This record gives sequence, C-alpha cells and structure tokens, in this order.
Amino acid sequence: MASSPCGNSNFDSGLEIKTRSVEQTLIPLVSQITTLINHKDKPKKSERTQAAIHRVGQAVSVAVGRFVTVGEAIATENQELKDEMGQACFEARRAGDTIAQLTDVGPALPALSDGPVTVFSDRTGMVKAARLLLSSVTKVLVLADRIVIKQIITSRNKVLVTLDHLERVSTFQEFVQIFSQFGNEMVEFAHLTGDRQNDLKDEKKKARMAAARAVLEKCTMMLLTASKTCLRHPDCESARINKDAVFHRMRCALEQVIEIVTEARSCGENKILPASIYNGINNFKSSVECLRENLNSPSPQSISSHLEALVERTEDFTDSAYTSHEQRQAILGLCQLARQEAQQLVQAWAEAQSVHAKEATEDMEVAILKTCQSASELRRELHKVAVIRAADLLKVHGEQLPLRALKAAGAEGNLEAVAEYSRTLTEQKEQLVETCRLLCHVSGSEPLEITCIHAEETFHVIGPQIVSAAQTLALHPSSKIAKENLEVFCEAWESQLCDMALLLREINDVFEGRRGDKRSYVSLPRPGKLSANLKTAKAVKLDAEEQTSMAKQGLELRLLSSDVDAEVEKWEEQEHDVVRQSQSVASMAHNMYLFTRGEGLLKTTVDLFHQAEVLSEEGLQLCSSLRTFSTQLVDEEKSLVMTEMEKMLSLCQQLQLGARSPVQGKTATFQKVDSSIQTTRGILTVVLSLLPTCNKLSRKYKSQRSSLGSLQDWRERQDASTPVKEEETLDKDSNGFGVKSLEQHIVGLNLLESK
Repeated sequence: MASSPCGNSNFDSGLEIKTRSVEQTLIPLVSQITTLINHKDKPKKSERTQAAIHRVGQAVSVAVGRFVTVGEAIATENQELKDEMGQACFEARRAGDTIAQLTDVGPALPALSDGPVTVFSDRTGMVKAARLLLSSVTKVLVLADRIVIKQIITSRNKVLVTLDHLERVSTFQEFVQIFSQFGNEMVEFAHLTGDRQNDLKDEKKKARMAAARAVLEKCTMMLLTASKTCLRHPDCESARINKDAVFHRMRCALEQVIEIVTEARSCGENKILPASIYNGINNFKSSVECLRENLNSPSPQSISSHLEALVERTEDFTDSAYTSHEQRQAILGLCQLARQEAQQLVQAWAEAQSVHAKEATEDMEVAILKTCQSASELRRELHKVAVIRAADLLKVHGEQLPLRALKAAGAEGNLEAVAEYSRTLTEQKEQLVETCRLLCHVSGSEPLEITCIHAEETFHVIGPQIVSAAQTLALHPSSKIAKENLEVFCEAWESQLCDMALLLREINDVFEGRRGDKRSYVSLPRPGKLSANLKTAKAVKLDAEEQTSMAKQGLELRLLSSDVDAEVEKWEEQEHDVVRQSQSVASMAHNMYLFTRGEGLLKTTVDLFHQAEVLSEEGLQLCSSLRTFSTQLVDEEKSLVMTEMEKMLSLCQQLQLGARSPVQGKTATFQKVDSSIQTTRGILTVVLSLLPTCNKLSRKYKSQRSSLGSLQDWRERQDASTPVKEEETLDKDSNGFGVKSLEQHIVGLNLLESK
C-alpha cells in the first residue's frame, strides 16, 4: 500500500481525470508523496535526510493552503459547486496539515520512544493523509474543470443566439453589424475549444474536436459570403439552398463540440465507428495467436468465420469501379490464401487435440505463423491500393480543372456548361468520398479513422455547395458577391484536398511505424532579453476573417514542417546539431501554423512574434552548425552548403528584425503577422533543401567522427552510473512535491476566478 498512495488515475469513486492539465498537476505530487512514504527504514536517519523531509512537508502544507484558498474563492463565485468544492477544500487543507505534522522531524527533536508521532513512527497515518490529499486535490481540480466546460457552453450559446439573428437579417447594414459580433464570439469560442482540444487525454475525442473545429473554421467564411449572396439575390433558390446548408453544418459542428466536452450522447452519437479492416486484421491475428496459449479453447472454427467477415469488408475495395483488374485479382488471391492457411490451422489444431497435446505442436506453430503472415500480406496489399488511389486522385485533382471550368461557365452565365461541369465535379466528389472510405479501412488508428470520416463528410457536403454557388453565379453573372461566394467554396474544396494529403502522409507514418507526433516546443513564457522588447506591445487576436486568410499560408507551414520532420527521420545521427536544430525550427513553425487555426500555445500576436524571434535565433544557431559542418567538406560540397546557409542567414535576420519592429494599429499588426509567416516559410524551404544534402555528406564523413562519438557515449555511461542518495532524491525540487506544479495550476484557477 505504501508504495502506491495513488493506485490509478481515479483517486475517488466517480472521479475521472480527462484532461492533461489535471493529470500533469498531479504527477509530481504523486511522485514526491511516494518518495516520502517509501523512505528506507534505517535505524538512524541522517540530519540531512530529516531536514529534507521537513522541508517537503512544510512546502506541501503552504502550497496546499494557497491552492485551497483559490478553490474556496471559486466555490464562492459558483454556487452550483459551492458544497462539493468546499468539502474538497476542507479535506485537502486537513490532509496538508497532517502531512506537515508527520514530517516535522527536524534534527532538534529528541529521539525518545514516546516522542511525537512522525512519518517514521506512523507510516500508516502518512499513507492515509497522502490518499486523502491526492483525492481531495484531484476533486478540486476536476470541479474547477467543470467551470471550463461551463465557459465553453456559455460561449457556444452566445454563438448560437447570434447565428439565429444572422439567419434572419434582411438588410446589409444589420448583417454587417451582427456578423462583426459573431466574428468576435467565434474567435473566443475557437480559443476556448482549442485549449480544450489540446488538453484532452482521449485521442478519439481530440480527433472529433479537431474535426468539428475545422468545420467551424471553414464555415465561418462560407457563412459570410453565402449570407451576402442571399441578401443581394433574395429570390434566388440556389443561393438560399447554399446558405441553409452552411448554417445547418455550423449548428451540427457546434453541437458536436458540446457533446464532446459534456460527454453527452445525441441520437447521431449512438452510431459507432465503422469496422476498419486494419483493426479487424489485428483482432484476427490476436485470436489466431491465442490458440498457442489455450489449446483447450473452443474449436477454432470461429477463426474461419472471423476471416470471412474480414473478406467481406474487402468488398469495398474489390467492388469499386476505380480498382484496377490487377489490384482486384491481387486482393482476391490474398483472401483465398488466407482462407487456405486458416483451414490448415484448423486441421493442425484438431490433430493436436486428438493426441491430447499440452502445448502447440510444431505443425500448429507453422500454421499460426503462416495464417498471421497471410493476413499481414492482405493488409499490406489493401494499404497499397488505398494509398496509390488517394495519391493518384490528389495528383489529378490538384489541377482543379472542373473548378476552373465552373467558375468560367458561371461568370459567362452559361447554365448548360455549369450543369455539365457540375456532373464532372460530382463524379470527382464520389471518387474522393470512396477513397476516404478506403483510407479509413487502412488508417491504423481510431483518431485517423475519425479524420478520414471527417474528410469523407466534408467532400460529400462541399461538392453540392459548390454546384449551388455556381448555379447562383450563372443566374447572376455580373454579381461580384456571387462570384466571391463561389471562390470561397472552391477554396474550401482545395483546402480539404491539402488536408487529405496530410492525412495520407500520417496514415503512411503509422503503417511504417512512425507516429509522426511532433515534439512540443514550449517557448512561452521565456523571460529575459527575448521578451524584453515585447513587454509594451499590445496583444491582438486575429478576427475570424483574418484568421481565415492566414489559414492557407499556415497550411503551407504545416506541409513544410512535416517534410522537414520526414527528412530528419532519415538521418542515422539523430543527435547531430543540424538534426536537433532543424527539428526545433520545424516544431516552432508548426506552433505558428496552429496559431493561424486559433489553436496551440500561441494565443495572441505578441506570442506569435515572440515565437518568430525564438525561431530566428534557433535558425541562426543552425547556420552556425552548418558553418562548422562545412569545414570538413571539399570545395564544391562546401560551396553548395554555404550558399544555402547564406540564404537562411539572411532570412533569419530578416525574421528577427521584423519580429522586434514595433507596429501600431490592427492593419499593421496583421501585415507583420503575414510577413513573419512568409519569412518562416522561406526558412523552412531552405532547411528542407539542405537536410538531404547534409545527410548524404554526413554519412560520407561519418567514419572521421566515430572515435569522438565512442568517447562521448563512454562519458554518458559514466555519468549515468553515478549513484543518487536518498536525501538528494528528497531534496530535489524541494519546493514541494509538485508544489511548483500546484502553484502553476493556481495561476490557471485565478484566471478562471477573474472570469
């Protein structure tokens, strides 16, 4: 019991930790309390050990006291939580005081048998106090988390009310006024839900939240132009259909966000994710391998039925009109092979049963291996078919021929041509929808399955919306608003194609064993010279329209940063300075991309400019590493690297200068944001061109550095072998067992209190 004051993530019945912020606040608390309880039972304790224990106990008491004070203030302002929060705060304070008393073991205390009760003489009391503290602190945090949920619901309700007003407006003047309010409310909602998305522990919920927020982001601009078109052409049926579809989709997305944060289940939520072949094959292989451990299980005839269910799902591939004859025959052949191997397995199992074997026979082992291998080969073939199909479609649709033709036909008022190109676009839409379904089968993880389903739904919805927008333009070819509206829907289609390209890359990463998760580069807050010139700057949040215009540039940042990550993974020396600094630059560029979506760590333009400045410094460090790297190269190689390095040096200096330059006014700030992102994109482009060249050259000269690498490894092993004393463990971060973490969370609670 003493070894684990917190057996699992739920410290109290009915309490479940669902966010990373609460979990991360508790981890150091659990670690330090466990260290306190698990001190070694030595007959004599050194004065240093006793002093360290005393410091930890007192720090705990002080930190819990501050924490509880904030919790009580929150309870006062939120009557619906007052009783629960008050009780949790009372228990936390009592537990903190108990721990302080039990750790009051200073060296000055007399070592008498009837002396005061301490952690050394009453370990059971310490365990009880630790459990009570962890349970009550967790409850305070979870209750405070409800306030965050309440803020999101309140923000959603404001958006819905304004959305209803927007739908009913009848004049441009009224629309402009209400849409301005709507934009501000959507920005607030985007930041609240972005924070929540980043904080969620459940990856499926995080993926669903990302999908819903992507719909809201894209629909905001569509709503603007669709509503303006409807106001300009009130009697146009296609304009009304176009507008109604946008409003409906926004309401569905808003409802989905609330379902995720409140864990409510609507009628539509009762449907489960479609069974993917990837998961089906994994389950099938697990069932097959279980036969090895349990020969007395029921007859493995269920294996055959399981396989037949898998084969049936492959019909999504084999029945498709877009699957080539060769691909279809390959899939059918592998299905038949899997059937044969499964049948051999059934026979081997029956033979083992007939001789009363206590463990898998050699024939069974061979049959199990062959059956699993055939299933893996089937999965590999299906993955190849889906990925090739998606890549080919993206290549063809990247030219955007139907969209261009629709725009031209609409501008000419040619309804017949619009109808013809609409049929072409509809056919492309069906191809993309089907391909997303195939990708869902081979995606490899539930979050990616959700993203595939979102992509499928997006193509399914936007296709008809483009058609209705084109019809409106054809009926009113001189209308600038109708033309702008069609352009916006076409851009949404193109944006979804870009998202599909990223999705395809992530699916490949999972299939090849690379999760593709970015290492978080947290540069905020970072006091010192970098932030000194930003103290007087006024923080600005981009409004909905500005954020939409930034999204396209941000997407290019994401693509480039993903490409840099892919190149970095090809290096054998992952600790090379060029690799580490390139990863840091790509990670910070990814943060800037998230800013354009209203997500991530960067909340305001001040944060963005700070990140740009940090990125520029990291880029300059990379230039220095490249210069050092070039010293071992011969003339032509050195010239190539130095030429690209000079380009990057110039761009980093330009980014640094721009980030530090003061600006006044929203327009100037927006231009500075645009310039920062453009320059960052240039830096990534140079990094991307340098990485493969440097990797090739690094391998060439690797032998010259091998001895140095061996020496460094030896030193690291020597450092790692140095023992750590118990009192040093206790004294480490003696601000308390997670006192620092608790105090950081108090800042968050104060923020809630102020709202």
